[in-house]
Amino acid sequence: MRTILLPFLTFSESASGRVVPPSGFTAQLTVITAAAMAFLAVFALALSMATGRLADRWGTELARGSTVRISAPEDQIEAQVAAALKVLETTPGVAEARLLSKDEETALLEPWFGPSLPLDDLALPALIDVQETSEGFDAEGLRLRLAGEAPGAVLDDHSRWRRPLVRAAERIRLLGVISLVLITGVTAGMITLAANAALAANAQVIRTLRLVGATDRFVARAFVNRFTFRGFSGALIGTFFGMVAIALLPNADEAGSFLTGLGFAGPEWLWPMLIPVLAALVAYVATRIAAAQTLRRLM
Repeated sequence: MRTILLPFLTFSESASGRVVPPSGFTAQLTVITAAAMAFLAVFALALSMATGRLADRWGTELARGSTVRISAPEDQIEAQVAAALKVLETTPGVAEARLLSKDEETALLEPWFGPSLPLDDLALPALIDVQETSEGFDAEGLRLRLAGEAPGAVLDDHSRWRRPLVRAAERIRLLGVISLVLITGVTAGMITLAANAALAANAQVIRTLRLVGATDRFVARAFVNRFTFRGFSGALIGTFFGMVAIALLPNADEAGSFLTGLGFAGPEWLWPMLIPVLAALVAYVATRIAAAQTLRRLM
């Protein structure tokens, strides 16, 4: 039994593994491929999870908030605002209704039109910020009541903002899953090629082993064990550096941008740990298939 020590873990390799050359381009190809694919898989996983968190946060914030916009002649605006506030105060499911000040409306429009636009000269509608309770309110019933008491009032429950967010989150999650599937396929293909090359390069050794009584199962197990180890160790290295790179990205609170929020939160940091295990499984299956096919050709 021979022990191989990595910076992260200690593995033991059986004597049958000595059939496979410990170095050479096949070893380098397998380790480098597994490391690179694992590094990319960490980012695909982080993108999917970060997008899900962002969409959930935006969706929750928008779902709990609504806006009532009141457009009316100047001599009627105050009366309609008072009527709308009275309706909102008596509506089940409304936790708070507050009229936004002119300064708050200006702050909302400034990112779109800039600070130089003379907003004071524009006839801006009155805006009422509505916060819902956890149970929510009947939007259609509220619209009917507002239409009767304040004809110029329009309720916006932000549903048109929530739907695109949900669709975008679903598509990006799907993109992350597709990326992981492609990464798995590329890893399997490269390990299969490396295993075939190693088997072909050791064809004479395999024939000699057969002459001295070694079974195909023994030979196949040697290649499977070695390439599974290489796939796992390469993926472990790639996952480690991928997680370090993710950890070094700026926090979302520091810049407020979506890309700066890319990463893992809390228990999500455990998910990348599955990548080396998945890489080892892919390497095991790919090498087992390659070994069975090559050994049949060498009969």
